[in-house]
Amino acid sequence: MVMNTKANLLAFILIYIISASCEETTIEEDEAEIKVNKERINSSETSIPVTNTDESNCPSGLECHKLGDNCISCDYNYTCVYGEKVNVTCQAISNCIGNKKFQVPMICRYCYQTEHWEHKCILKANCDSVASPRAYYRTNCTVKSEIRCLGRRRFLKNLPCNWTGGYRWSTALILSITLGGFGADRFYLGHWQEGIGKLFSFGGLGVWTLVDVMLISIHYLGPADGSLYI
Repeated sequence: MVMNTKANLLAFILIYIISASCEETTIEEDEAEIKVNKERINSSETSIPVTNTDESNCPSGLECHKLGDNCISCDYNYTCVYGEKVNVTCQAISNCIGNKKFQVPMICRYCYQTEHWEHKCILKANCDSVASPRAYYRTNCTVKSEIRCLGRRRFLKNLPCNWTGGYRWSTALILSITLGGFGADRFYLGHWQEGIGKLFSFGGLGVWTLVDVMLISIHYLGPADGSLYI
């Protein structure tokens, strides 16, 4: 009985020593991994590339305060009140006429908050303009160079699907009234299957023709590609 107790005690001591050594090894490995991660973070922070402005794209015979945003460097105040008019100190980084350090007025706002006429967006024509509810698509927009704003000058924006494929509403309506019995209106709008059906049914014996005239007149029936009338 005493021998069994001693054996159990010895086994317990060995298990405790092994587990303690494993914990120390794990702690050392964790500390080493944390140290490596810190070194990676520090190296990444110090190795961020600095984008230099291409001065060759900046006009040289222009007054300094008229230069675009890519030719000047401004000290923006990100603690300003939204919508407030403030003056920003800027400095020209290219050759220009006048004092290279000047102040320009701006409205305190981020670039994505600018009005639609103050930025240019990439327009797309692969969505349904007549969908209900109205369809939107996401695209890239860039603020114009003469506009001053906070944050990134290029951003994503949701725009309503609003494009045209060149189809005229007046042309479609005239074709529906005059040649609708032969499916000319449907063919013109790109609805080929319905156009063939109207052609061989003589406009649904006139009923289909009258229905299409009404649908086109109220803009309910539009081009098959989802675009708007001109």
